[in-house]
Amino acid sequence: MQQFADVILPLPLDKRFTYAVTSAQASKLKPGMRVAVPFGKTKVYTGVVGKIHEEQPRLYKAKLVEEIMDESPLLTAQQMRFFKWMADYYMCSEGEVLKAALPSAFLLQSETVIELNPDQDAENQDITDEEYLILEALERQSILKTQEVSEILSKKTVLPVLNGMVKKGLIVVNQEIYKQYKPKLIRYVRLTESYQSDQKLKGLFDDLSNAPKQREVLLAYISINAKTKKPIRSKDLTKAADCTSSVVKALVKKGVLEEYQIQKDRITFEGEKSNLQLNLTLEQERAFGAIKRNFEKNLPCLLHGVTSSGKTEIYIQLIKDVLDQGRQVLYLVPEIALTTQLILRLQMYFGEDVLVYHSKYSVNERVEVYNHVLNKDKGKIVIGARSSIFLPYQDLGLIVVDESHETTFKQFDPAPRYNARDAAVVLSHIFKSNILLGTATPSLESYYNVKHHKYGLAKLHKRFGKVIPPRIELIDIKEKHRKKKMKGHFSDELITAITKTVEEAKQVILFQNRRGYSPILECQTCGHSPQCPNCDVSLTYHRHNNSLRCHYCGYHIAMQRKCMACESVDLTTKGFGTEQVETQLKELFPDFQIGRMDLDTTRGKYGYEKIITAFEQKDIDVLVGTQMLAKGLDFRDVDLVGVMNADNLLNFPDFRAHERAYQLLTQVSGRAGRTDKQGQVMIQTYSPKHAVLRHVVEGNYEAIYEEQMQTRHEFKYPPIYRLIKITLKGRNYNLVNEAADWLGKGLSNAFKENILGPEFPAIPRIRNEYYKVILLKIPPKQSLIKTKAYLKKVLKSYDSISAYRSVRVILNVDPY
Repeated sequence: MQQFADVILPLPLDKRFTYAVTSAQASKLKPGMRVAVPFGKTKVYTGVVGKIHEEQPRLYKAKLVEEIMDESPLLTAQQMRFFKWMADYYMCSEGEVLKAALPSAFLLQSETVIELNPDQDAENQDITDEEYLILEALERQSILKTQEVSEILSKKTVLPVLNGMVKKGLIVVNQEIYKQYKPKLIRYVRLTESYQSDQKLKGLFDDLSNAPKQREVLLAYISINAKTKKPIRSKDLTKAADCTSSVVKALVKKGVLEEYQIQKDRITFEGEKSNLQLNLTLEQERAFGAIKRNFEKNLPCLLHGVTSSGKTEIYIQLIKDVLDQGRQVLYLVPEIALTTQLILRLQMYFGEDVLVYHSKYSVNERVEVYNHVLNKDKGKIVIGARSSIFLPYQDLGLIVVDESHETTFKQFDPAPRYNARDAAVVLSHIFKSNILLGTATPSLESYYNVKHHKYGLAKLHKRFGKVIPPRIELIDIKEKHRKKKMKGHFSDELITAITKTVEEAKQVILFQNRRGYSPILECQTCGHSPQCPNCDVSLTYHRHNNSLRCHYCGYHIAMQRKCMACESVDLTTKGFGTEQVETQLKELFPDFQIGRMDLDTTRGKYGYEKIITAFEQKDIDVLVGTQMLAKGLDFRDVDLVGVMNADNLLNFPDFRAHERAYQLLTQVSGRAGRTDKQGQVMIQTYSPKHAVLRHVVEGNYEAIYEEQMQTRHEFKYPPIYRLIKITLKGRNYNLVNEAADWLGKGLSNAFKENILGPEFPAIPRIRNEYYKVILLKIPPKQSLIKTKAYLKKVLKSYDSISAYRSVRVILNVDPY
């Protein structure tokens, strides 16, 4: 009986597509395997088999599966279940989840290639000049891509020419899938079997008497082989013999040596595993016991431990227990910057059992990590950013979400717009594994779940090793300006503290949550400020390359010497970022080593690592940075932390502003004084009496929680109400307005006062596209499933209006 396969394609399609399977393919095919399938008129895509059955599709004729690309499933049953949940919950397609989950090397698209028709008769054909050029190129190389044809003819549209050649029978057009992943192969050399005996080897040395370089290579080979007994790399042999690779090749040609290749991982652990003993303090033992008790009740557990309280030691002890059971561990971190210190720390305990997975890795490196996790052959512990929840775990025993309050666990674009912290809770449920959320400043959602007995709680009140919490001081910069005690953006007290700290051979961290030199350049004569032509934002001044840059679309121009409107030369900058803080520091302290850590200085694979290593080795006295600095980094010699301006955190237009300000200021304060000497934190602000700053000074999380929960109750925000953010975007301003009003009215009919908007966001235009936002609030007792079903129904009606087709609708569940 004819069999069919439902295939998930890496495209934003609502349904799986059904393909016919031949009897030969049916015997090999299993759910989770990749297949090459035709889709549309010309394209071939790599999809993943979701289900095999015998039901023929009713509405279309099933095309045949072209090729099975795997010998065994690439996706596990748990992954498929997890992807399905994610697509349903975050209101996107399975294809979008698949595209985000798999390294791009696994999801290949076809490319049109042309070849000479072996039966072509060009001599008896009327051939144009363009056709002649293509035929001539095909004589020299057997296959051409359409892009290469375009370059040969120096024109963009080449399909009419190719179609004409196909009709004349001159060429054949095929779809070819190009594999992106290439294993790393290392070249090795060894003596051929015919020269293994001592007698043959002696005769060989006599034969090579006229080739001294080749004799040296042979001697070097024998010497290395006697010492190591390991395979000898071709590169190492040429180095030992102090010769070129051509000498080795000559010996290969003579049949003396033979070359062979061994596949090697791109990421390897070069260090040594140390036999460190882990001794938990009494308070850590209590917290560890509380976590274990919650795990026995199958509850996710929140570890609420103040900064530098030794949460990592508890994680390590839990990981050891899980590894002893032969199960896998996922260690989620919010930022790649955090992994640098963590990897080294975990590798000290677990050696090459530690694998790392994040976006700064190349496609090939990610494929290798994916395969190791799938085959369970290496690396039982995976440290990674949010995308590591998609890996093919076989037997996941524990998930640790470090700094679980962080907003970077939320994916904003493209779909799926998931929160890795929340998704990890579901993943742990699928595997029946334990999950621990660790943080010094829990998110309101996590603490709300603790209060409602959905999560367990373990606490660490004191810093590890009886280290005293830092002394936090608020500096009123309004008063300082009035008394003329400010130098640039630095108060006299902060300058004195920086000088004293560095003179004592200690280090300083300065926090300013804005990169660049200055966010606004303004004309003093007419008030004009250069704006981005593609977005409704002002251009930020970057001094290091003397440019004005848009942080949304990347548009940039050279720094203007005169006003673009009135041509006045009286220009000034308003506001300040990390670059300006760094510049002023260099002027105030010319003898100090100043470093900067923000998005501009950490580009590239090892960007974070270089700066963190330099700071750890005390090559940097003062490190200026954005919120990257606030995320769990452990610097032993930092005695002073300065916050340049706390007000831009407090006055942010977002209902979470006060919660996030408390989290960020507490976290950055926690970088100070992590050894026996008490650290110092100085927070510069225009509003020193602000309630949030008072709670930061007191370290009173309960107070900020109660305050914020009261506001959330009053204004119907999470965690009391759920949110779905509906964003409409398009290039036509009037059409976006019209479409948003239509959708807003359609939703208001059912959800009444729980619909906010449509409204323009703070930045209504980005990359020449206009945005409008509708916010749907879902009350605690309202069914989330029914709400989503009705929303999908309204959106189906919206999609049927052809006039609005150019206005795209983006759904974001739990958007903040």
